[in-house]
Amino acid sequence: MTGFEAPRLNGRRPAVGAVIERVDSRGKHIEIGWDDGTILHTHMRMTGSWHLYRPGESWRKPGSLARVVLETDAWVAVCFSAPVVELLRPGEAERHEALSSLGPDILGETFDYAEAVRRLLALGETPLGEAVLAQRAVAGIGNIYKSETLFLVREDPFAPVGSVDEKRLARLLARARELMRSALGSTPRATRPTMSRSRDPGARTWVYRREGRPCRRCGTEIRMRRQGLDRRSTYWCPKCQAPGRGTEHISDR
Repeated sequence: MTGFEAPRLNGRRPAVGAVIERVDSRGKHIEIGWDDGTILHTHMRMTGSWHLYRPGESWRKPGSLARVVLETDAWVAVCFSAPVVELLRPGEAERHEALSSLGPDILGETFDYAEAVRRLLALGETPLGEAVLAQRAVAGIGNIYKSETLFLVREDPFAPVGSVDEKRLARLLARARELMRSALGSTPRATRPTMSRSRDPGARTWVYRREGRPCRRCGTEIRMRRQGLDRRSTYWCPKCQAPGRGTEHISDR
């Protein structure tokens, strides 16, 4: 590492010349680890993003939004607008409340379905649409994929998660993982694969941001309701996702 800037970070900094040994992501949590055990932890929430540039290349966002600038001979990594930026001393990550309680990462190379299902069922009466966003149950599912996945597996977003059996929860997680991993490439994010190259974002989704428009499968009007303390938007089809429909399946083709 040839340079490190973090205007809002108080205290010590990684030394110039220190070696970065790993970069890990778990959901929207990013960890950058140095050879001395120090870890930079950033959480993207709804506003943050990491960009990678060549030295001298123009940034796509204003420098005033940069929370971290990390430089090497070949690259400049810039973290913009992340609400959480903190430097953890060796051993602190294991005791960190948010990091130590994270559930299995839906985008990890491997995924522990049994553990994720166990954690979801432990949420009991929590509505399913809220439970799948709980990072302590499963890390990484975002609001778009919540609505799209629940539609494709015909699950009612407002049913208690504890009322959904293990097989259906595992199938829900498998579909979410499939959708999200397929979006890791360079093509625009789409949950309707045949529409992945459409210039119309609305054509690339089944229900997300389609409130008041007809369901692509049955013609029923798509609805939207806010869920949870964060008032996250949930889009769903009242017919396709009526209580008791979760044993059925909607093709995503």
